[in-house]
Amino acid sequence: MNLDTALGLDREPHGSSDDPDLLDFSANTNPEVPPGVETAYREAFAAARSYPAEPPAAYREAAAEYVGCDPEAVVPTPGGLAAIRAAIALAVDAGDTALLPAPSFGEYAREVRLEGGEPVFVAADAVLDADPTDHALAVVCAPNNPTGTDYERAELERFAARCRAADTPLLVDEAFRGFTDRPSIAGTAGVVVARSLTKLFGLPGIRAGFAVATGEFGAALASARRPWNVSVPALATGAHCMRRDAFISATRERVRSERARMAAALEERYDVTPSEAPFLLLDVGADGRSAEAVVEEARDRGVAVRDATTFRGLDSHVRVAVRRPAENDRLLAALGVGDDQTGGGELGGNDV
Repeated sequence: MNLDTALGLDREPHGSSDDPDLLDFSANTNPEVPPGVETAYREAFAAARSYPAEPPAAYREAAAEYVGCDPEAVVPTPGGLAAIRAAIALAVDAGDTALLPAPSFGEYAREVRLEGGEPVFVAADAVLDADPTDHALAVVCAPNNPTGTDYERAELERFAARCRAADTPLLVDEAFRGFTDRPSIAGTAGVVVARSLTKLFGLPGIRAGFAVATGEFGAALASARRPWNVSVPALATGAHCMRRDAFISATRERVRSERARMAAALEERYDVTPSEAPFLLLDVGADGRSAEAVVEEARDRGVAVRDATTFRGLDSHVRVAVRRPAENDRLLAALGVGDDQTGGGELGGNDV
């Protein structure tokens, strides 16, 4: 990593509001956490007086069961972004190009540039039709952030085969895969999967995730991992969460039904992108209003939404998370749709 390059790259903007007076729809984290998670975290305290087990076998086994792969292919990381960074750092050298979807998670391009590489962007909904030849890496976000676009397993496998033929590693970011019924592509030859426990389990501060990779790239990724890179409480909590099947099923059903209900209401006023993720992307510019104005007006009504114009190619969009039903009603009201359009404030729906 070049020092001048690192100093010249600003941090990517992200969702999440720390304002306790705002109901946060700007971050795509589950408002629920699995039962027993606090107990699991507290019970890890005694073990935290020692270094984590190396390798962390119990965590790797839980992750392997969770995504359906060999435990030996699991590389524990402090969050999904750490898995993404590790894969990009191994694949991309100065002067290389990487095939990236757009609009999508901005950290892919930032990490490529930190390695001295150059992003080559392709539309997120057409990324599986792109030619991976001569690129050091190809990236797919499935489901994609911020559009919610997802891909059939067979389509991903065909693209993975083309990447193998081109000798181009494929990084698949599955940060939101757990919200869907679609299986992981983890363990597929030539593919690196990045998974996060942040989103589905509502624990962004725990910083637990993992990569899955096989073959020479998998061995290199495991070798590059620092020892003790995930804390004892994070390992214990993560293993506990990944085995909570009933919680996962209930979350998927709530997100599926609430997302459909929210989309139907929001379509009264906005252009809503079809989504298979725990969020919706709205084009708010049809009536000439800016995303910034919608963000500020929602804030005035006690709700934080994500200004999505920071994503490449979007100029009049906001992104909203799918939360609990009553909370979602507050969002709909703040955005001027639904049965109650007052948003808890003085303004009516026509003023949003």
